[in-house]
Amino acid sequence: MSKFDQRAQILMKTLVETYISSGQPVGSKTLLENSQLSVSPATVRNVMQDLESMGLLTAPYTSAGRIPTSQGVRLFVDQLLTVSDVEDIYLKQLQKHLGSISETGEMLSGVSNMLSQVTRMAGLIRVPRRDVTCVKQVQFVPLTQNKVLVVLVLSDGEVQNRVIQLDSDVSRAELEQATNYVNHHFAGKELDTVRRELLQELKDDRETMDQMMASMMKVAEKGFAANDDEIQVTGKSQLLNYANTGDISDLQSVFEAFAEKTQMLTLLDKCLSADGVQLFIGEESGYDVLSQCSVVGAPYSVDGQAVGVLAVVGPTRMAYDKVIPMVDITAKLISAALNNEE
Repeated sequence: MSKFDQRAQILMKTLVETYISSGQPVGSKTLLENSQLSVSPATVRNVMQDLESMGLLTAPYTSAGRIPTSQGVRLFVDQLLTVSDVEDIYLKQLQKHLGSISETGEMLSGVSNMLSQVTRMAGLIRVPRRDVTCVKQVQFVPLTQNKVLVVLVLSDGEVQNRVIQLDSDVSRAELEQATNYVNHHFAGKELDTVRRELLQELKDDRETMDQMMASMMKVAEKGFAANDDEIQVTGKSQLLNYANTGDISDLQSVFEAFAEKTQMLTLLDKCLSADGVQLFIGEESGYDVLSQCSVVGAPYSVDGQAVGVLAVVGPTRMAYDKVIPMVDITAKLISAALNNEE
């Protein structure tokens, strides 16, 4: 008999749904009652042990109950989830908002805020992109010991000047090295690609970098950080509830990631190039700071071309059956509204 037969699927589905609803580890007695299966408690315990050996369940602390791992939640979403219909009252409010505001930025911010309030999670909007812009040249100019002017020349002729504050002092030699390195490795590449590759290099090579190289890469990363107008965050305070329940223990770091924006922008850009709703559960995001969070995002488009992303961020213990279809339909209605403006 397969370890993940129909009975195991029913028990897994019931356990995840019970945990999402209660926030408490689920014991075999509760699981048997909620599943309504005609089996013995010993059988349920054996199935739970099998699911744990497969990496789908874990026992928090010394609890006799079990909770799903990120892998378990992923299996639940991909194979066992039954999505709910989006409530009519939300759809009517959303359509009313989309029809009453003509300015795109205001419309998107309002939609993100509505979605945040309804889901009780933080909302993210990746604003519509301009035509793809490449880096032509960059220069890092020292202002004070830990302040640097970044001069960024783009392929469309735009010149951006940014002042960045560093955590430690950098020398003129380090700035010259950073300038040469970035121009050599990243000139001609899209801004989004540069951000993504810099983050990846910092993450992959952190232990082997010498101090000067690490300083240089940090300067470059800050120089290419997202502008405030590229990504908007709404409803951060909604996440305070999950800090109180223990679902997100390091909320301060999550807020810092929202403020810094580069990591969130990289995640949303992954949604931008995908089809339909994208879900990052726990460590799937690739960022330790989001290990207790899930990100649900979907692209919106103009003339069939994805131009931005709508997303929510909440705990891994979220009502996926409600959140996923809400993000999906909201992104589709944004697309419809933007195309009607054309």
